[in-house]
Amino acid sequence: MQPIPMPQIHFIEGPVGAGKSTYAKAIAEKGSFSHIALDEWFARLFSPDRPQENFVTWYIERKDRVLALILNHAHDILATNKDVALELGLIQRAPRQALFRQLLQDGIKFTVHILDAPLGVRRERVRLRNTEQGETFSMIVPDHIFEIASAMWEPPDDLELEEYEHIFPTQASGNS
Repeated sequence: MQPIPMPQIHFIEGPVGAGKSTYAKAIAEKGSFSHIALDEWFARLFSPDRPQENFVTWYIERKDRVLALILNHAHDILATNKDVALELGLIQRAPRQALFRQLLQDGIKFTVHILDAPLGVRRERVRLRNTEQGETFSMIVPDHIFEIASAMWEPPDDLELEEYEHIFPTQASGNS
């Protein structure tokens, strides 16, 4: 008798506009598991209160709270012996590594899927998503916010690549 595989988290990460949402939805559908996107939860909970100024500070405070809620929900899903795809916007290396190290300590299996695309391609995807407001749309991302978020993206370094299992999908199509 074969052992039952341990459920895992599939982290879908990369800069804004890299194709994360499209990819996450596809792998979740193919694997018959849940997809949770931080931006969807964030938009429903906080977008009506979004300030015109000091947006980054306001966003980070709320993002941390939503992350904790999503991770608790992911633990519940894993307890049902199902995988989950999490699209959390872990764009900075240090917080990403801290989370991954905690998960390792907790015995939670995960794989990190890293998507990317050239800056111009990503910018155009986001502009198109803002206009079309299709399936992967959560909130308007103005050009200046796109530039801030793009500049904050820190791809995995050699240590991170050695420490955790990574997948680099060959095609990052669609919108994130």
